[in-house]
Parts: sequence; C-alpha cells; structure tokens
Amino acid sequence: MTKTSLKLAMAFGLSLMAASAFAAEKMTYLFPAPDFLPAFAPFQLAKAKGYFDEAGLDVTFQVGKGGADVAKQVAVGNADLGGGIGDTPLIVRANGLAVKGVALLGSEALTQITWRKDAGINSIADLKGKSVGVLSFKDTTYYNLLAVLADAGISKDDVNIQAVGPGGMIKLMISGDLQAISGVPEWTAAIRGAGVEVEVTPINEIFPAMAQAILTSEDTIKNRPDVVGGFVGAVVKGYKDIIADPEQASKDYVAAVPQHAGKEKIMEGIMRDYVRLVYGSDVDNFGKFDESRLKAVQDFYVANEIVREAVPIGDTYTNEFVAQ
Repeated sequence: MTKTSLKLAMAFGLSLMAASAFAAEKMTYLFPAPDFLPAFAPFQLAKAKGYFDEAGLDVTFQVGKGGADVAKQVAVGNADLGGGIGDTPLIVRANGLAVKGVALLGSEALTQITWRKDAGINSIADLKGKSVGVLSFKDTTYYNLLAVLADAGISKDDVNIQAVGPGGMIKLMISGDLQAISGVPEWTAAIRGAGVEVEVTPINEIFPAMAQAILTSEDTIKNRPDVVGGFVGAVVKGYKDIIADPEQASKDYVAAVPQHAGKEKIMEGIMRDYVRLVYGSDVDNFGKFDESRLKAVQDFYVANEIVREAVPIGDTYTNEFVAQ
C-alpha cells in the first residue's frame, strides 16, 4: 500500500469513526430515585458494558422525585424515558398524562412490606397505629402501600406514613423510629446488615402489584421509536446478565458504580434477592406486560378509591419494543 493510499484509508477510517460518534442519538433517562441504588443495577450494567453504545444511543441519567413525578416529566417532554412501576400509567393517565409502559422489568412486585420483628407486628392489620416509611408520596410504591392497607381494611389515616427517602427508611428502621417500610430488597438487606431482625411480606401475595417499568410518552413512541426500542433492548440485556450470573454481574456493577466499592458480596446477595423476589425465572418473556394483571391491579385501585377512574388498559402499555 502506498503512503497516499494508506493516508486515504486512515482518513476514511477516522471519518467512519466520527460519523459513528455523530450518529449516536442523545437521550435522557429519568430515575425515580438515586441512580446508584442496586435497584437500577441493570441500567448501570447496560451503560458500563456498552449496550447503549451498541444501540447507537448516548444516554444521560438524571434523577426525579418518585415514579409519579417521573411520569409527569416524561409526559411533558422533560425526559425521553423514565422509571416507575408497571402500574404507574394506570394512575397518571387518569390525570391526563399520556404515558405508557414499554417494558416491565420483572414478573413479581418490586415492593415488599418489611417490619421489625420486635415491633409487635404479625400481619398487615397490625400496621395500624405504627410508623411506616415510603420513598415519597409521589412514588408508586406509596400507592402499593395504600392498596395493601386497603386490603386489610385500614385507611392511610390509621397509619403514620412517612416519606423519608431510601436513606431515611434504612436509618429510621435501624433506630426503631419506623416499625415498617414499603420498600425494595436492598433496603431490607441494609437493615438486616445492621443486626435488626425483620419479617418480609411480598406485596404480590396480597394483590398483583408489579415490578419496575420503563415509561415513555406517546409522542416519543411515535416520533423516536428507534430510541425507545434501542434503550429497552439494552436494559433488558442488563437484566438477563444478572439473572444468568449474579456473582459476575455484581462484580461488573461494583466496578461501574464507585459508591459500592468493596461490596461485591453484599451486591451479589441483593441481586440474588432481586432475581428471586422480583425478576422471576421466565427469561423468554422478560420485559412483557400481562394485560390481565394490569386489569386486576386497576380493578383493585378503583374499588378501593386509590385512583379516581378506570382507563383503557390497552392505552397504558405496549410490548412492541420487547424482543420476541
């Protein structure tokens, strides 16, 4: 190869690299809580392992104030996609927000009710008069708690519900200022790690609550379907990595998230809890919504006046972006 042809080849290669970089589609994903929480490990894995790059996406993570707030920000175009619970669209569409779920990230409920064993609680009914922590009053895990209380014949006024954030729930459960939380596996793991004995009741044993979901607006689905599909595919790959090998996934996750340095074994335990309690074992259908489950959740919410009115179930989700 002559010097001239070599220079031309190098220039062509550089132009291809530049074109590839230029072609990466910028987008923003809004988390409902701090993005370093293990609940969001699959997203961090997708970013660290280049799955977003492979999909041609330049992803920026930002943090919102709970699932309902995320849904609002997504609906008005302040973020391209965001996170909530699978039933979040059932709640926010009744308020006029044109949001849909595009991937359901587990076949079981994200939320569990955890209480201290020394608090005199043996069932949900015993939460009456107790202090119970939630992430935020704008987060759909709060609505999950209301549904559980309603099933036990308890109103929210019968319980001292406190929105104290993830760190507050852990700290106040350890100190005993909270007797119970509506939370996720890593918070329970942290409380146990401090030597507090707890009992855990999965919400889906009481009503068909749902896992995390990726949400977006109808406008984004219409105008940027490749972005939605690319993002969903990359994140689902991150989930499947954890399901296939929690030990290796925990090492990769800790390497990507400095806040968890040296905690590989702790993260592995949390990931195994997520696989067992939230993700489920149906890898082939991972990411897909079940319309009958959504309807059962909505029927429960309407019957117990947690939402004002029913909305068409088919408007709240789509499975078109989940690989078959």
